[in-house]
Amino acid sequence: MSDAVSEASRQSIEAGSKSFAAAARLFAPGTRDSARLFYAWCRHCDDVIDGQAGGMGRVEQEGTPAERLAMLERRTRDAMAGVPQDDPAFAAFARVAAKHRIPERLPLDILNGFRMDVEDRRYGTLDDLLGYCYGVAGAVGVTMAVIMGVDPDDRAVLDRACDLGLAFQLTNIARDVMDDARIGRVYLPAELFGRDAVGADFVLDPANRRAVIEATHALLELAERYYASARVGIARLPWRSAWAVATALRVYREIGRRVRFSPDPWAARLSVPGWRKLWHVGIGTAQPALYRVVGTPPRRGLWTRSDIA
Repeated sequence: MSDAVSEASRQSIEAGSKSFAAAARLFAPGTRDSARLFYAWCRHCDDVIDGQAGGMGRVEQEGTPAERLAMLERRTRDAMAGVPQDDPAFAAFARVAAKHRIPERLPLDILNGFRMDVEDRRYGTLDDLLGYCYGVAGAVGVTMAVIMGVDPDDRAVLDRACDLGLAFQLTNIARDVMDDARIGRVYLPAELFGRDAVGADFVLDPANRRAVIEATHALLELAERYYASARVGIARLPWRSAWAVATALRVYREIGRRVRFSPDPWAARLSVPGWRKLWHVGIGTAQPALYRVVGTPPRRGLWTRSDIA
């Protein structure tokens, strides 16, 4: 179904994330539309909290970040309750939530991740950081799995979907360390530096660059464990969805590898060239079958989300 809400959602994902937009094109049409609707809500919430448009630039927003978060929570609850929405992002979310019976806790978990940014949370341990990553990305992965047809009670598959979200967010953090520090945000856990706390000044100080690089590499090594776990869950998805997710995994994992092996990872924002994305699309066609052959090894030693029921 193509209408104003669907079109606004398509434009949102095309402007906000070229990598996810490319992967979304691989979904079956119904799943693709639902993914775009859900993305539009995620992008809108992120922009409202950060005072941005499409993840870029600065725009004026009414109220404090805490007040804006409260508004997002209220409107999200209303959308899930069937209250008519005039904002395209909430109209999109209402549609996708009703269609796929998304559990209410999932969008609230996502907004709770935004709350950690609003509260300028600092992270002492890796487990602390993974709790944040769950909110802003792991819960997104779980929701996307439900949209792709996974039973909301299938804990085994949903945990693997969460793992992919965690891996994506750890990669994001590694890529954006300096950009985040410039606006006062620090996600690197203090324990990686043997300190009680780490501030933006510490991260930005050239004298600490080697320590920051080593901490970033530690995050990317951790991300590899979650990428490995996520691959297992991909085999349980419908083929078109498995292809799309396998492609997204490959593209994002390459971003992490480019950060890890770059002599100056923050000189410019690293990305994957178009021709490499096409390569991953091609390889991604065979990945689901390969993951089915590998089987389902158990998750061991990985951070695990709380129950979503």
